[in-house]
Amino acid sequence: SVMITVFLKHQQDKNLSEIGEVLEKNKFWEQFPPKSAAVVSWYVMMGIGQVVTLKIPGGELRNLNLSIEKGAWGAYDTEFYPTYDLYPIVKEKYTTVK
Repeated sequence: SVMITVFLKHQQDKNLSEIGEVLEKNKFWEQFPPKSAAVVSWYVMMGIGQVVTLKIPGGELRNLNLSIEKGAWGAYDTEFYPTYDLYPIVKEKYTTVK
């Protein structure tokens, strides 16, 4: 499996109600995240939008992309980043990190 961080950047020309209307029309919540994905974290980043980190089987990357293209476009600008968990290494190296 791979971890992917997805930035769902609020389109600044829309308010939250308008974004919600687009997401509902596109059936975003029925498509994202895809059933093959496990949500690692889901945060709101003020000034950006939502930041979602997912763990998915490598062969499911296309389905993740399609769920964004079909569900999020028109409400969010999107960015994808391969991600890995560095915390265990940091925690081991620096004993002051809890």
